[in-house]
Amino acid sequence: MDQRTTIGCVALGRMARRFEVPIAFSRAEPGVVGEPQRAFYGNQFGNTFPLFEHWDVPLWVPEVGGPIDSVNEAHDMIMSTFGSFSKGERNRIKTRVRTTMAALAQTQGRFLGGRPPYGYLLIDARPHANPAKAADGKRLHVLAIDEEAAEVVQRIFIEFLAGYGIYAIAERLTAEGIACPSAHDPGRNRHRCGPAWSKGAVRAILANPRYTGRQVWNRQRKDEVLIDITDVALGHLTKMRWNEADKWIYSNEIVHPPIIDDQRFQQAQQLLAAKNARHVVRRPRTSPRAYVLRGVLFCGICNRRMQGTWNNGQPYYRCTFPSEYAHTNQIHHPRTVYLPRSRTWLRRGRRSRPRRWPASGTRSSSVTGGSPSTRPHSTAEAAPPSWANGSPKPRPGNSRPKHAYAPRSAPRRT
Repeated sequence: MDQRTTIGCVALGRMARRFEVPIAFSRAEPGVVGEPQRAFYGNQFGNTFPLFEHWDVPLWVPEVGGPIDSVNEAHDMIMSTFGSFSKGERNRIKTRVRTTMAALAQTQGRFLGGRPPYGYLLIDARPHANPAKAADGKRLHVLAIDEEAAEVVQRIFIEFLAGYGIYAIAERLTAEGIACPSAHDPGRNRHRCGPAWSKGAVRAILANPRYTGRQVWNRQRKDEVLIDITDVALGHLTKMRWNEADKWIYSNEIVHPPIIDDQRFQQAQQLLAAKNARHVVRRPRTSPRAYVLRGVLFCGICNRRMQGTWNNGQPYYRCTFPSEYAHTNQIHHPRTVYLPRSRTWLRRGRRSRPRRWPASGTRSSSVTGGSPSTRPHSTAEAAPPSWANGSPKPRPGNSRPKHAYAPRSAPRRT
């Protein structure tokens, strides 16, 4: 910071948001905020200004007429007022946008973005209704039936109403070699591995009202939750949560070709509600659980991202592929693959490139770190069943070991 630096996008601290507000500062020259009502939101000024003081950077605001004095009550009140203005304007913009989107979905049945449901394709319809956006080349899109996938959707509803369970349907589809949604359109589902049908995919199809031909909006919402209730200065995280069914917005008319009629869809919803009658209420955690390797560890057997879990007072990473996907596939996978997080392993991981962990003991396990492009492709030959290495074969009825643990690193002697 010895020379003048212009920053176009400011993110000071974990609580700050990104703003396109020009702020120039250095040790010798003060920082100047052209629009303080856009630079700080809520209480962000009080949380970020200590950073300027720590680096001895004066912060100039035109409304103050000079640098901000941290001990001046009037300056603090002015900046707090700007934060309140910014928060209020943000809430008003959010209300206007949501109101407009609800009206477009209900009265016009407009497709409002996102990936089309399995069974549909997204096709071009016409130029955008807004002349300014149409002049920029933006166009509107509508849903059209994907014949191959639509037949699978109809079959899922027929079998579910005939008495087959969600897991049984996933098993039957996988056994017959029918591609799951992520394998049917890999370009649209790059974040999925696609080896088999999952219970979640079947359940999502059964619960999606857009298969009746109506546009549906506001099924989910974004909630801002505290990162740590014991330290509110850390700010909030945005989480997607499901709204109650009575808050969903339906189009008044049928706006795209239906795959399932209303009567069959309602029967499926009643059957789903009967199966999911038991609700478990979980008490929120009082403190966060830190998983430092979240999102960077992948199972080397199924190529899926591993989940963080807390066992015996310490963090673990696990892969529960067989409990979520159909078993009738070419992947031999233990019921659960566990990876304990140890300090020795972390030190070792920082110095070495992501690699595949060898099998340990009598049970095989494989964990890979890094991006999907650096991970090995998982095949049945690359990850043989544990009893292929001379281990005792499991009892009949249990085709795969219950758990597999990744090896612990030996402690380094000093």
